[in-house]
Amino acid sequence: MGILQALLVALFIAAIAFDQSFVDASISKSMYVNWGAQHTAISGDDLQLVLDQTSGSGAQSKRAFLFGSLEMLIKLVPGNSAGTVTAYYLSSSTMNIRDEIDFEFLGNISGQPYIIHTNIYIHGIGSKEQQFHPWFDPTADFHNYTIHWNPTEVVWYVDSLPIRVFRNYENEGIAYPNKQGMRVYTSLWNADNWATRGGLVKIDWNSAPFIARLHNFRARACKWNGPVSISQCAFKTPANWWTSPTYSQLGYAKMGQMKWVRDHYMIYDYCRDTTKTLNGQMPPECFKPQF
Repeated sequence: MGILQALLVALFIAAIAFDQSFVDASISKSMYVNWGAQHTAISGDDLQLVLDQTSGSGAQSKRAFLFGSLEMLIKLVPGNSAGTVTAYYLSSSTMNIRDEIDFEFLGNISGQPYIIHTNIYIHGIGSKEQQFHPWFDPTADFHNYTIHWNPTEVVWYVDSLPIRVFRNYENEGIAYPNKQGMRVYTSLWNADNWATRGGLVKIDWNSAPFIARLHNFRARACKWNGPVSISQCAFKTPANWWTSPTYSQLGYAKMGQMKWVRDHYMIYDYCRDTTKTLNGQMPPECFKPQF
């Protein structure tokens, strides 16, 4: 291929990638209710999820994405939220081999802290949980929860502070989510069989209805248009900003912030849980740098 042809191809792919970038669409334009319609309200850039004894509720994005930054402002259920889970996550539609990146917020009795539960599934295999207590009251105001996902790493952010990184070690035989588009989902549901103290504390329905509020969903991400997106969304071009070297690894300041969060607020790490070993071995990614 000549230089001119190569340049034209690069410009064509860049143009496609730029068209993939989905920026600043409101919740009402970018999401729809997928269950519990009578318990859900979408208005402009606001979403309200409700849980009572009859039903929970949820919504999902109209589009699927591959790489980018997906963020939502969330104000969690106040008061006695024991047994409830508010979820904000990405998931593919191929259930048996699904990819998924999770934020789940496990409620608790009044006065006890929420648990920020994170997990990642790759080709249907999960059990990669890490949990944190928030360093703020997540029910008093909205806080930003962002999943940043690119060909190099997945980073979970809370109010711009990174709390967890899962890096791509696919070239060493460790699976990484980079070949399936994922939609954004959010829900509020009854999980009192496991959410609070392993299911010991049940939902107090006298405190119902439980309400979580979401606001200002932003998906600065690559639109999934089928298998062709695997290469298009990973192509290194200025339009695909998530492929920039700036986003390939956390800088020193961000690594310092993540260390502070993990030193002070991390309460569970699957890489330290000897009851979850596979044939007596920890998962291979646990031996790799995750920053």
